[in-house]
Amino acid sequence: MRSSFALAIAAVLFALPAAAQSQAESAIRGTGKYGTAGCGLGSMAFGDTPGAVQILAATTNGLFGTQTFGITTGTSNCGPGLFAMGTQNFVEANREALAKDISRGEGEAIGALTVINACEDSHKVGAALQKNFKTIFPSESASNEDVTRAILETLHGDQSLGCGKS
Repeated sequence: MRSSFALAIAAVLFALPAAAQSQAESAIRGTGKYGTAGCGLGSMAFGDTPGAVQILAATTNGLFGTQTFGITTGTSNCGPGLFAMGTQNFVEANREALAKDISRGEGEAIGALTVINACEDSHKVGAALQKNFKTIFPSESASNEDVTRAILETLHGDQSLGCGKS
């Protein structure tokens, strides 16, 4: 009884920071939905509601210059940011080698992806990518953007990989 109570307390103590971190990340990144004013602080404050409110959103974006910052960093509803561009460029240049390495769960291409995305352990990255091979490469005709998106979802969806924390 005592040990299960201690385990429950430990689980809560370790789960709360992870949940709080996840909420903070989603609050910074946003929902990815924005109106005609575009991404930026205005989209975070006024959302994607159509109409005159988009004038306020555009004015807010213009006053604070947050669209450029958001596009660069992948915050404020602006998409994945520079990490994604590095990954996408890498996928475009090394798609075949990357597919072979992901199917095996190891290799130089996975090592490079680990560095580009500032992940902690290439062995864990290889295992996670291998596990999601069919999602990452659903067909030979899958676009490089879709492959990149699936890779980033795998890397950043698994907190144990520690990607982007450098």
